[in-house]
Amino acid sequence: MEKNERLVSLLRRYEEVSLLIQDPNLVKDQHKYRDIMKEYAQLSAIAAAYGEVTGLYEPINDAKTLLQHEKDPEMRELAKEEIQNLECLLKDAEDRLKLLLIPKDPLDEKNIIMEIRAGTGGDEAALFGADLFRMYARFAETKNWKFEIMSSNETELGGVKEIIIAISGNNVYENLRYESGVHRVQRVPATEASGRIHTSAVTVAVLPEADETEIDIRPEDLRIDVMRAGGPGGQCVNTTDSAVRITHIPSGVVVHCQDEKSQIKNKAKAMRILRARIYELEAAKAHSERAEARKNQVGSGDRSERIRTYNFPQNRVTDHRINLTLYKLDLIMQGEVEELFDALKLSAKEAVLRSDRPEPPKVEAAPAPLPVPV
Repeated sequence: MEKNERLVSLLRRYEEVSLLIQDPNLVKDQHKYRDIMKEYAQLSAIAAAYGEVTGLYEPINDAKTLLQHEKDPEMRELAKEEIQNLECLLKDAEDRLKLLLIPKDPLDEKNIIMEIRAGTGGDEAALFGADLFRMYARFAETKNWKFEIMSSNETELGGVKEIIIAISGNNVYENLRYESGVHRVQRVPATEASGRIHTSAVTVAVLPEADETEIDIRPEDLRIDVMRAGGPGGQCVNTTDSAVRITHIPSGVVVHCQDEKSQIKNKAKAMRILRARIYELEAAKAHSERAEARKNQVGSGDRSERIRTYNFPQNRVTDHRINLTLYKLDLIMQGEVEELFDALKLSAKEAVLRSDRPEPPKVEAAPAPLPVPV
């Protein structure tokens, strides 16, 4: 594998950062220290992957030299087998390196606003919405992410018609971005007496959370209404005008928050959700080509698209975008979704390599020795 321009630049930067982290004065600026150490971790992975690739060149060359000069048929056969095995290892190492060389999406490190809504299926859809909420909450716990309920509308049976959550931590959007879409569930509802399997659906939206500096929302573009909160609650929830509804007039986006007793807190939460929704709208307009490319890879993230089926009688979950089926639905609903999410991220990166990047030079299978990179 030849060093392309980006790889050369990153290896050079790795050497620079390796020297920087040895400076004892670096820790005095904690913000800079965190950024440098984060960059060092990313570059270390690339340098290690490149070292793994180049480390395979010499044994392959040795085996090819043996094949060229060896007369013993048995030794020649062993040399051929060794070349085949080493070239398989080399291809895998090159593929890992190519994935690491894909520039990170700046959105990957963002926090998110996640919206879960019951779709077709009535009470059963609301119950499954609550199950999905718990699944994401347990996964967030394993990642040490902060999980904050912004707004919720629960049913008497313990389901959720709608719940909006803010999730913050390391690389939240990178892990959860492909959860947007329709999640279909097939199971016997708790309310079903005859034991028939029902199919219901829940819609999930994952919005990167925008900072105040990233979205300019003018006060004159907002209509803010206050009202008494509805639904069950404590003594104060529906006796004071604490609920807030904010309408962004230019886009027509409406956000309603009533979970807090304080009008100020409800307004702050509503503004966070509003910024995320407007940010998503503006990003979709600005990056329509990129969105189309993503649609061809692991799905558009459109909320009308069926992305996954959860079949409880078969203990099966199937992600339709990457044709992945896992028979451990019980564990997945407990938050063990790392394998599923990793497969989605890998599929997206591989699709970027296929569509946006030319194939890098491959190792020739001829007996000629490989060029050792300088």
